[in-house]
Amino acid sequence: MNVLKPNLKATVITLLEKGLSQREINRKTGINRKTIRRYAQLHHRAIFEETESSIYPTLEGVDTGSSVLPVQNPPPRPPALENPPKNGSACEPHRKWIEEQLRLGRNAMAIYQDLVELFAFTHQYNSVKRFVRRLKKKDPRQFDRLEFLPGEEAQVDYGTGAPTLHDSGKHRRPRLFVMVLKYSGRAFRKVVWKSSKETWCRLHEEAFRYFGGCPGYVALDNLKEGVIKPDIYDPELNTLYAAMLSHYDVAADPARVKDPNRKGTVENGVKYTQNTALKGRKFDCIDAQNDWLMHWEKRWAAPRIHGRAKRQVEEMFQEENPAFCLCPCRRLCIFDRKSGRFTMTAPSSWTIVTTPPIRRPFTVRWW
Repeated sequence: MNVLKPNLKATVITLLEKGLSQREINRKTGINRKTIRRYAQLHHRAIFEETESSIYPTLEGVDTGSSVLPVQNPPPRPPALENPPKNGSACEPHRKWIEEQLRLGRNAMAIYQDLVELFAFTHQYNSVKRFVRRLKKKDPRQFDRLEFLPGEEAQVDYGTGAPTLHDSGKHRRPRLFVMVLKYSGRAFRKVVWKSSKETWCRLHEEAFRYFGGCPGYVALDNLKEGVIKPDIYDPELNTLYAAMLSHYDVAADPARVKDPNRKGTVENGVKYTQNTALKGRKFDCIDAQNDWLMHWEKRWAAPRIHGRAKRQVEEMFQEENPAFCLCPCRRLCIFDRKSGRFTMTAPSSWTIVTTPPIRRPFTVRWW
């Protein structure tokens, strides 16, 4: 308890004796309400002890026979100042009307003014403000849950992987690629050191072949590896990314700018991977982290019970698998200018040419 100066202590005791509430004393003096409450308890205890001692004779009085007999009806003890109950507000009789005004979006001051005008409200504005603050509960944001057919949609996104030993000798965090199937929740996860349009396409190809087929379309955000110009109706896709999707007969569905809730499944999938599979772990190489992610998906993530569907993820994936389009036998082949040959890997010098040779960023050739 804070020790008050004598003048402040006398002020608090005087206001308590006048019957002011602890809240009002706090507003007038600026003293902490806990300190005021403690001094009120001490003050009432002192009054009680003084009253109790005054109605019983002392030892000296008993010896001399001059003590006064205790009175039959002692003066009543002053009522203890208790905190008002939570529902003991002066606004409680008008609760229903105040709730209707809050649904209309009105603030506490407007409600207070109407209470005075319409109901002859005699209490202060602070009483209304505290009551309104209790009624204003922040409701959770409502989102429409989108349902999809088996094999209809997959969602992709990047996150951050666990610390991994880099060639520089330091531990760094690689980029975590996650593709989640919307229907079953089955996911493909892989970490890479650097992201590029070539890496982005290669990871999609690996995910399609890992699932054993291609979904109808892929939902993604507007990162430059996939979308050059965001537009909700006619987005401009990266040329290489568009060629890869065309090869696998998959459509792209970029989300609106600053609207991650459109692909909330993969957003949660990234957090689930980071918090459960990778939290607190370090790896000596990036291959070790990828091996662990594959093992964790097969051992723990796939057999888990889906939180929304209340079914096993692997069981739902087996139902979804026949709905996939089959992957083409040939992978997307890109011409590497440095080596002068076509390749299915992802070197930094990927380019695609046409015949006759026309200088364009990318042109698709097949095996």
